[in-house]
Amino acid sequence: MHPSEVLFQGNRQPLLLPACDHYAGAEKLMRKSIALQQELGPLFDITLDCEDGASAGNEEAHARLVAELVASADNKFSRIGARVHDIASPHFANDVAIICGAAAKLAYIVLPKVHGAAEVAAAIELINRHALAAGRADLPVHVLIETHGALREAYAIAALPQVECLSFGIMDFVSAHYGAIPGNAMRTPGQFSHPLVVRAKLEIAAACHAHGKVPSHNVTTEIKDTAVAANDAQRAAAEFGFTRMWSIHPNQIKPVIKAFTPRLSEVNEAATILHEAQLAQWGPIAQNGRLHDRASYRYYWTVLQRAKLAGLALPESVVALINGSSNVHPQETI
Repeated sequence: MHPSEVLFQGNRQPLLLPACDHYAGAEKLMRKSIALQQELGPLFDITLDCEDGASAGNEEAHARLVAELVASADNKFSRIGARVHDIASPHFANDVAIICGAAAKLAYIVLPKVHGAAEVAAAIELINRHALAAGRADLPVHVLIETHGALREAYAIAALPQVECLSFGIMDFVSAHYGAIPGNAMRTPGQFSHPLVVRAKLEIAAACHAHGKVPSHNVTTEIKDTAVAANDAQRAAAEFGFTRMWSIHPNQIKPVIKAFTPRLSEVNEAATILHEAQLAQWGPIAQNGRLHDRASYRYYWTVLQRAKLAGLALPESVVALINGSSNVHPQETI
């Protein structure tokens, strides 16, 4: 029996996605991002943006460009998604129809400005209709939590089977309070200390972890100083339980990935513990004077999978174990 089955006892393992979700809207930036992904490998996802990327009057042409890029040979790893216009927009249905034509290579669709689980479910029905016509079933859906209603129903949204990620839209969320939350809560340090923003982040992370989904942290608007993005990513991971974060500039990608990547010492510790656990048929073991059992094995199992997603070389003792796992997206050796 595979260790993932032993450790999770037949339950669905938590999903894992690349730690960085890079957004690009203008054609030049979209093509540049795809070229960078080809260079670095599928260490990060790319979200091609129709909501903020399309100029007024050019919405359909922009959606067609997004579909063309997704379907192209340049989408080497099939780790490119798309954010469509919000459900209330007259462009939403057309975005879905056009972009789902490339569903075979589309990583996911992002739904912005939803107001509840019923709205997400209705959107998924439309997505499925067009994706199935293109030969794709169960296309993953990511949902932006940026309205009062979406935050209130975050658990219900995360429970929907096709939803694999909830992202925090901090700027729209703060704006929705019409001045009751100060503008400095959109950035560090206020975003990590204002009670209403902290509450929103914790609710999103908790909802995702309750249903085995991926919580994605909001953007860092400071694009010149990469240390700010790195610090935000470190705090998002260590203090709020996020496992993924947006990037809006290529220079933010590597700092974000690094912040969410397990340290080498932790990877080596995880490999040693899981190797001994396997020899013990996954029964309890003592390691350096500490007891370990299946509860800690699940933790270290996830550490190794996150390391693999980040492109780290795994210790030989666990390569065969981790390569047989099915809850991380497959990627080429880079």
